[in-house]
Amino acid sequence: MIRVVLFSQDRTLRPLLSSALGREFEFFIESSETGIKRLVSEEDCQVVVLDLNSNQNALRERVECARRLIASKITVLVLADDALRTTANELVRQGAYGYVRRPPSVRDLRIMLRRAYEATALKEQDEPDDILDTEQARDCMVGASEAMQRVHYLIDCVSNIDASVLINGESGTGKELVARAIHNRGSRANKPFVAVACGAIPETLIEAELFGHEKGAFTGTVGSREGFFEQAGDGTLFLDEIGELTPYVQVKLLRVLQQREFSRLGSSRLLPLRARLIFATHRDLGELVAQGKFRQDLYYRINVMKIETPSLQEHAEDIPQIASHFLRHYADLFQKPMVAIEPAAMSLLQNYPWPGNVRELENVIQRAIILAPGTSLRAEDLPHTVREESVADTADFIPGGSFERQLREYKIRLAENAIRENNGNKTLAARSLSISRAYLHRLIRLNDRGEIGEIEPLETVGGAQRVQ
Repeated sequence: MIRVVLFSQDRTLRPLLSSALGREFEFFIESSETGIKRLVSEEDCQVVVLDLNSNQNALRERVECARRLIASKITVLVLADDALRTTANELVRQGAYGYVRRPPSVRDLRIMLRRAYEATALKEQDEPDDILDTEQARDCMVGASEAMQRVHYLIDCVSNIDASVLINGESGTGKELVARAIHNRGSRANKPFVAVACGAIPETLIEAELFGHEKGAFTGTVGSREGFFEQAGDGTLFLDEIGELTPYVQVKLLRVLQQREFSRLGSSRLLPLRARLIFATHRDLGELVAQGKFRQDLYYRINVMKIETPSLQEHAEDIPQIASHFLRHYADLFQKPMVAIEPAAMSLLQNYPWPGNVRELENVIQRAIILAPGTSLRAEDLPHTVREESVADTADFIPGGSFERQLREYKIRLAENAIRENNGNKTLAARSLSISRAYLHRLIRLNDRGEIGEIEPLETVGGAQRVQ
């Protein structure tokens, strides 16, 4: 059972969540920091859900309390409506596990609570000094967007079912992280996880690497060797870039999946396939089938459950949380006292298109930490490519008139671009700019009338911006 503390003054919240989420969760409600720490310590509560919705004075106190809880290594999940989204994201940047919109979707809240619980369990079980192991930190799937919640939902659906899974997505979107999450959340979690990059193994060796070989099976062998199918045992075998397999190996793989058995090269002894298989590719296998480059029967065999990993641009609202996660991880790894990403730097990160997806973001954060002279990551610490992209986006905009008029026209231009980039969805456009939907509508109305009236200034809140 997952034990959760609700930091809220809304006494109706506890019975509502208890009824909606069921017996998997036990909820306690508390409105004081001392009470929360007591419940975490004495009642073994693993997650604190911080309800930000309150009056202005109480909000400041709650934000400060949340920061102290985060500093105490307590897992905090923020619950807030859209008006407080900026404050919630700032707490995530400072170390909160994630942010859930209020009123919460039952499915989304259940997934986030499970993930927060898993993160707490990893810290308590594997690292008594509260520092995540390198591989665990790299395998952490970060992000609370709708796109990522969909991925988490599919992972939970399939983790305890031994069906073949095909993970499809661009390079750098975390396909292996999804495979590891499926493995770690299922009954095989304490068994081996073997990852194989099919495209990195020479065509002449791929068969021997997968199935193993006996002594003398081919020229150059000096002994017998277990292949990846045997090494995985009762665990999980993850075959990445499955679209790179040759037609001959595709045939052999199809037979293994159909018969659930295989043999080493040079041997006639059949061995049972005990491992679960997960496949991944950045290519369109359906198109490869149409071109005759991938077997149709194999495609249907591996494509029982398909999980699409979104590009970073498809869940750009997660960039602050992901960047902050990498900052904490690599600051610890490189032993540099980095504590924050400055607002100007974060703005550049959010405006860059990230063709290399999360992997490129990870590399950029690593490089910036190495170069940064202080305790915060600045805009000038980022690569020229990231800074120049932001400049290029605005280079063709040359307004006229007073400074105030130019600034207002530029805000309208940003609103138009955000709406276009989000396919006309104004809610997503407002989120991408970290402004309220009402403020976005005011900008649109001004542009429709061809007027440039007074527009409220943006107030900086905890390193981000929102409308007063």
